[in-house]
Amino acid sequence: MSYIEFKDVVKEYKMGEVSIKALNHTNFTIEKGELTVIVGPSGAGKTTALNILGGMDTVTSGKVLIDGKDISTYKGKALTKYRREDVGFVFQFYNLVQNLTALENVELATEICKDSLSPKEILKKVGLKDRMKNFPAQLSGGEQQRVAIARAIAKNPKLLLCDEPTGALDYNTGKQILQLLQDTARKENMTVVIITHNSSLTPMADKVIRFKNGEAYDITTNPNPTPIQEIEW
Repeated sequence: MSYIEFKDVVKEYKMGEVSIKALNHTNFTIEKGELTVIVGPSGAGKTTALNILGGMDTVTSGKVLIDGKDISTYKGKALTKYRREDVGFVFQFYNLVQNLTALENVELATEICKDSLSPKEILKKVGLKDRMKNFPAQLSGGEQQRVAIARAIAKNPKLLLCDEPTGALDYNTGKQILQLLQDTARKENMTVVIITHNSSLTPMADKVIRFKNGEAYDITTNPNPTPIQEIEW
């Protein structure tokens, strides 16, 4: 059994008499510790799939298994517990609390979950040893994204979900952030899923899933992922 299994998942939104299928009988699997890149154009269903994996949205039908547990059946407290303890989120925009320091932003996340990691140690790992006492406004975009990644990793999640994590960054800073995510998957044995519209990033992944019209295609496994510093896009 794979660590993540999307089984015949449908997500339908209704607007009056009109129904839109964001996910249309979608199937894919991801193994534990894999770095997976999900690519596809806008409106293909990528973010909907990510939101369902993260417990931020529910399925219309189908099953979503994480480590053998069907999270598509979770509701209320069970869903909150899953989001709090099992999942880390990294978004395109950093969503930091502006009146808290980098360290305090990471500490805030660790206070709501068990088995968390040391905020100071994680900030050191992401290269912010000397920036812990700085507020977000005193940090560059890349540094703020590093804080956001540290905040997610410090929860010690089983699954790290990243939605266009380099979308607001310049080319060189984006490479640094992707390198950090690639290293996290390798060194921490953490399952990392990155959503992007940029297909040039697929060589860095252990697995590539392409979305089109709410369906998953070309699920490919890459036995020799390319170091992000060797990729041009």
